[in-house]
Amino acid sequence: MPRALPVFALFLLAACSTAPARLAQRPGAQPAVNSTVIYVVRRKWHVDIAFAAADLQPPLASLRADFPAARYLSFGFGDRHYLLDKDRGFGGMLAALWPGPGLMLVTGLATTLQVAFGEANVIEIPVTAAQAAGAQAFIWKSLSAKDGAIAPLLAGPYDGSLYYASSEGYSAVHTCNTWAAQSLHAAQLSVQSVGVEFAFQLWRQARRLAYSPDADPVRTD
Repeated sequence: MPRALPVFALFLLAACSTAPARLAQRPGAQPAVNSTVIYVVRRKWHVDIAFAAADLQPPLASLRADFPAARYLSFGFGDRHYLLDKDRGFGGMLAALWPGPGLMLVTGLATTLQVAFGEANVIEIPVTAAQAAGAQAFIWKSLSAKDGAIAPLLAGPYDGSLYYASSEGYSAVHTCNTWAAQSLHAAQLSVQSVGVEFAFQLWRQARRLAYSPDADPVRTD
């Protein structure tokens, strides 16, 4: 087994462990009139996609019932076995390199994303309602329904968060950050998702989109 493999596994799992951090607003950024904002949230090595709760459209809006006091909902993706493994030992770390079930973490915030996560870790991308609907439809499809209903599996790792089953699989080439890039791509934004496995690869693209949503994709190779 190559020596680099355990190190690679460690980085991927740390990236998608959704550890609490702090967020950021682009200085001077103001959403366009009559637009919706997609928030790209950096949690250390992990990237979430977030919306104001009031901007959620059906069917994703139904999740507001699980977070009645939330002003914002943040959505993240990760490896189910690893996230639910309390020990998170070396064996579980390596197992996450192979395809397996994913898990969605939804966090409800009563404060702003900037206050919750810090000024350096939030990017605001103004989009049309149709673009927001595209991203939200992708997120909804990433949730696994039982009998047509979406329900939380268990409480998340910190206050205001819940785990949900995911219809998406996790692997070394489909990480939390790949999923976040696909969410933005579903909003018809110029985002490259293939090969995006780490937060910095998506963050570079999101920073450019915050200034010019119609810009060409940023190369990450």
